[in-house]
Amino acid sequence: MSSVNRPYVLGSAEGQDLWFLGNLVTVKAAGAQTRGGLTVAEFLNPTGFAPPLHRHLEEDEMFYILSGTARFLCDGEELAARTGDFVLLPVGLPHTFVVGPEGPLRCLQITTPSGFEDFATDIGVPAGEHRLPDPGPFDPAALGHAAARHRIEILGPPPGHA
Repeated sequence: MSSVNRPYVLGSAEGQDLWFLGNLVTVKAAGAQTRGGLTVAEFLNPTGFAPPLHRHLEEDEMFYILSGTARFLCDGEELAARTGDFVLLPVGLPHTFVVGPEGPLRCLQITTPSGFEDFATDIGVPAGEHRLPDPGPFDPAALGHAAARHRIEILGPPPGHA
């Protein structure tokens, strides 16, 4: 990726690829390119994936659904999203989501201000040239420590897990 104040184009498979919680994440724009304003990452989440219940203490988190469906849970509300929908999860509100059964969820995740890319890099594993293989299970304790370093609070397990 280019440095700040320079235009660039990234192809569909270009960007910084990471395996993050079993999901392929491709960072398209980070704080270095946006003067700290935002992070844009493309996610490929498998069917049934759900992150732990959490909240961001500094970032608004948004999702633009490119394909697939998900059920977002935020501050006691359930929000169903499908291809073409946009979801806003405001800073400070507890949230999670569950990927629908129709297939993987492909979405753009936008966080503002930037910084999410540092969290993903801290806990993620570089995907490599061929973006395979998924490194497998993650360490929940390591996730909790990394989340705390990046001002994210883990509040509970993913939906459906005790």
